[in-house]
Amino acid sequence: MHAKFSVDYIALPQHQKRVLTHHTDDPVELEEFLMNLLAGGARIKEIRHDGESLSRVQFDRMLKVASERMGAIMLQEARGIDAPEVRHRFGLPA
Repeated sequence: MHAKFSVDYIALPQHQKRVLTHHTDDPVELEEFLMNLLAGGARIKEIRHDGESLSRVQFDRMLKVASERMGAIMLQEARGIDAPEVRHRFGLPA
């Protein structure tokens, strides 16, 4: 049986072309993994759900949510404010 979610990515695209795959059944863990890939400059090739590739819209939406969460966390740390304040001042999810 395959994992519910799979992500194909290149960890260091400027140095290698090897495609790695991460598998998980947890959507929260998937979002955190995507946040780490974005922060590390990885190239995200494909996201699959139950073996089927996500549509371009679904793929983009997952990356948008991960990047917004990353931005909110960065603002919290940089400004020393809590999540509700980030949501109020910057309109980002907490």
